[in-house]
Amino acid sequence: VQLQASGGGLVQAGGSLSLSCAASGLTFNGYFMGWFRQAPGKEREFVAAVSWGGGSTYYADSVKGRFSISRNNAKNAVYLQMNSLKPDDTAVYYCAAGLTGSAFKDHYGISYWGTGTLVTVSS
Repeated sequence: VQLQASGGGLVQAGGSLSLSCAASGLTFNGYFMGWFRQAPGKEREFVAAVSWGGGSTYYADSVKGRFSISRNNAKNAVYLQMNSLKPDDTAVYYCAAGLTGSAFKDHYGISYWGTGTLVTVSS
């Protein structure tokens, strides 16, 4: 199984970035997909998740209203649109796959982790 994240970069506060995660080697529509992030010196934290068919989405309170998660099962891809970015959003963002939504309550329930992509928001 491979989950390849991309789209990170440097952006000014208030700007936008779009992350993508390309999945292979798994039955993509059999997994909730989502994103976690880890800032320097901090624990990995949940950001967003989307259900198997994309009909339900879940967000951390810190990103609600600013981030939007979506998926394309035909392309085996999940996306994270990040708007109104803040310096506190600076972190390495990781794509993740879990069998159910409860897997995203903490990172221990995740089945597969992807590579990280660094997002840096300057003030």
